[in-house]
Amino acid sequence: MARDANSSTGRWLKRLSKGLVAEPQDRSQLLALLREASERGIIDTDALTMLEGVLEVDDLKVRDIMVPRAQMVFVRRDQPAAKILPVVVESGHSRVPVMDADRDDIVGILLAKDLLRLTTAQRRERFDIREYMRPAVFVPESKRLNVLLKEFRRNRNHMAIVVDEYGGVAGLCTIEDVIEQIVGEIDDEFDVEDDQNIRRDAEAQFTVRGATRIDEFNEYFAAHLPEGEGVDTIAGLLLKQLGRLPRRGESVSLGGFEFRVLRADRRRIDALRVLAPRDVLPPAEERPAGAP
Repeated sequence: MARDANSSTGRWLKRLSKGLVAEPQDRSQLLALLREASERGIIDTDALTMLEGVLEVDDLKVRDIMVPRAQMVFVRRDQPAAKILPVVVESGHSRVPVMDADRDDIVGILLAKDLLRLTTAQRRERFDIREYMRPAVFVPESKRLNVLLKEFRRNRNHMAIVVDEYGGVAGLCTIEDVIEQIVGEIDDEFDVEDDQNIRRDAEAQFTVRGATRIDEFNEYFAAHLPEGEGVDTIAGLLLKQLGRLPRRGESVSLGGFEFRVLRADRRRIDALRVLAPRDVLPPAEERPAGAP
């Protein structure tokens, strides 16, 4: 189909290409044009990253970014509220799949905000999960991400259960997973402030950046994780231990510490939840005045 030279896209490309290179004839030429525009200051680095992400989404399929079945957080339909609530709270997710006895039989989705009604013991005792479940949406793992994003927007869904060619559950994908392929990581409650790499969240529980240096981690926790050997960061240490890039929700034990991946993409580990083997005091400068 011929492109309308008078369309807004056509006019934008004409202005962008003026004085740079000839009008692009394929995707590789378009990317070269965009990168040259960034180098000349016509568009900034963040805009370039998003434009590259938009082009990449056209090539990716759901299987490329989904959370695999083994790492899914879920609850079972026959569980009481007393067992469901801790799972939802600990996961930090806004949506959790509900499974029947068979792990390939997902019967609905629970929204964390709906469970706020279970604030009293009386309501928890009268809990009927059927009153809280939302319908689950199923998509094939071969579906292209750009198509899935359109469906998310059109149907106002935020989560899809991914199934393989045999109808078995392969994983799940959220609208945030798709959007992050375009705009990069979206900050959430797992983010650590710019001026710190380690944040104390609760007794013996911390959020740690993947880029935290091993020597900084060891100094903070009085730990003895191995340094050197071509690895400088906590993320690098986990990669070496596993021999691959872990996915979100995966856990690794090292030196008495449990590391759980909170955020990761196809290139790096961004944030980790760390459970210490004992209560670890904050650094001296963070202790209250007068504390020993």
